[in-house]
Amino acid sequence: MGMAHRGRLNVLCNTLNKSYEEVFTEFEGSYDISQLQGDGDVKYHMGFSSDHVTSQGGRVHVTLSANPSHLEAVNPVVLGRARGKQRQNNDIASRGSVVPILIHGDAAMAGQGLVMETFQLSQLEGYTTGGTIHLVINNQIGFTTLPADARSTRYCTDIAKMVDAPIFHVNGDDVEAVVHVTRLAARFRREFKRDVVVDIVCYRRHGHNETDEPNFTQPTMYARIAEHPRVSQIYTKKLLERGDIQQAEAEAIATIMQNQLQDALNTVKVKPSKLTRSRFTGVWQGLSNAYSHDPVDTGVAIEVLDRIGRALSTWPDGFNIHPKIRRLAEERGKVVSSRGRIDWALGEQLAFGTLLAEGIPARLSGQDSRRGTFSQRHCYWYDIKTRERHKPLDHIQANQAKLCVYNSPLSEAAVLGFDYGYSLSEPNMLIMWEAQFGDFVNGAQVIIDQFLASSESKWGRVCGLTMMLPHGQEGMGPEHSSARLERFLQACAEDNLQVAYCTTAAQHFHILRRQMHRKFRKPLILMTPKGHLRSKAASSDIQDLISGRFREVLVDPSPKPARRVVVTTGKIAHELNDRIAQDKIEDVSIVRIEQLYPLHEQLLSKVLKGFGERYELVWCQEEPQNMGAWTFIAPALRHITGKEPIYTGREAAASPAPGSAALFQLEQEQLISSALGISARKLAKAHH
Repeated sequence: MGMAHRGRLNVLCNTLNKSYEEVFTEFEGSYDISQLQGDGDVKYHMGFSSDHVTSQGGRVHVTLSANPSHLEAVNPVVLGRARGKQRQNNDIASRGSVVPILIHGDAAMAGQGLVMETFQLSQLEGYTTGGTIHLVINNQIGFTTLPADARSTRYCTDIAKMVDAPIFHVNGDDVEAVVHVTRLAARFRREFKRDVVVDIVCYRRHGHNETDEPNFTQPTMYARIAEHPRVSQIYTKKLLERGDIQQAEAEAIATIMQNQLQDALNTVKVKPSKLTRSRFTGVWQGLSNAYSHDPVDTGVAIEVLDRIGRALSTWPDGFNIHPKIRRLAEERGKVVSSRGRIDWALGEQLAFGTLLAEGIPARLSGQDSRRGTFSQRHCYWYDIKTRERHKPLDHIQANQAKLCVYNSPLSEAAVLGFDYGYSLSEPNMLIMWEAQFGDFVNGAQVIIDQFLASSESKWGRVCGLTMMLPHGQEGMGPEHSSARLERFLQACAEDNLQVAYCTTAAQHFHILRRQMHRKFRKPLILMTPKGHLRSKAASSDIQDLISGRFREVLVDPSPKPARRVVVTTGKIAHELNDRIAQDKIEDVSIVRIEQLYPLHEQLLSKVLKGFGERYELVWCQEEPQNMGAWTFIAPALRHITGKEPIYTGREAAASPAPGSAALFQLEQEQLISSALGISARKLAKAHH
């Protein structure tokens, strides 16, 4: 279940059976502070799970997902969690074992674009959950805004017409009609595996919250509400008139309820309820959230790579493979069999394949992810006559895990939210979301800030989602250059994220494998430069996949003691090395930080101490000074070395990159020369 905060405590207590004592303990603030895990959150954002006993004596496990004040942001998260649980139940066909339920407010239903994006997922191959039951608590007002000011449609539920979902409108004062219609909705979902909506038309008695004064803005509406009998009074009167209960019984029920609440409050004032719950049970057994820099052996036997190479270069008899794909496939098979250089895209495919061979499934979703935005991946092949598809990595060996790759709708927020939700359910699967261009991650900022970066601290919710974000200055203009590395680094604290900017295919291979071979789960944010996909400098020897592992810091040593040490990250390192080789510079060394956070300060310190004390310390980046990693890394470099690092890179800018390819090239040349001290060296030589 997913819902916003209004009515949440009611649902927690009366549907999920959260004890009154626990709720009062949270509100009284009388708990032992040592029980807290992380920073916590306000009470009506928290999630909860319990087993509900049905009237027939069966058991239903009910989960209410944690949700921030971004009202509908939880919607795709719930769907992703449901899909993950369905997969664990091997419920791919009927999708009836887990049912997603979303509870909306009327204003949010009509106003939040994520609602439309979530409906759009409902029947898609990679995102369907067999239908969602939507309940709209229609209070006919959003904060102080009336429907006429909040939407352009007659009903707040008109958005659901886009997927032809049945919409039931029911009077919230008629309790039995609400139950009847909700049962109809549940039956419809079970029978047709499609979304269904119940619009419960009611009102809000106390304004936006219990301390709000709605008469300031809605005096006529609230004058009528004040005279209107409560639902409990209406239903009690109906039951009395039918003879179903007696007046004394009705009064006794109210008294018992009041006494239960008062007794619970009195109890917690004497002895607060215990709040701590174990987070690593069930499928999370054996995992933790404690980060470690301990190295992880992720090398793979050559025999395994050979099997994957054969799978990547083989197709079924009668399959009409595209000529260009045929050449690509044959070349990939040849590279592996001849022990050649592995390019970035092949290294990634080998990472997926080795995990599958170990029984670890993988899921990748994003815009154009099957082919790859830059026509580099091709993990699905299509028969050019029949469009029959073939997935080579599903044919490595018997008893392997499956690879699931989906082209997503043109959505960032809903799809990232869905995959985040999936990762909450499934820690034993490599789950990846890929941005078509890194900049497109902007459209999912709410999911990143409110869920991915802070869910462990706020709600104790751990996940291992991997985000792959194409990044790098290549003269393609501001909209295709930056995955906003600086925003992720700014959100880093308490070991909440892993942020990496790898420079070789082997590093990419090992970090993907490392994600599944650690005993903890943390989100992994990968800057994946477009220029690396076919770059010889970013390619790796196959031996690096066999015996290597991910290294958080790499050094490109010069043959002589370094006069200047340039610390950098990502794509620009190769351009610096190219210039060093071209100009035969012998007194400059490049240090590549492959993982920016959590920064392995001890390792970086050891590397830099190897250069002695008399070198110039330079930081180089191609992003503008107010972007990229500079503001994050500068304090760390000062702390580690005691030196003041020299900044070399683009000047601070409002836009991530220049729109002109010529201007980009000029700026790139200037920052490379500045980083390597070329201008200063030439001047000194001329003076001598």
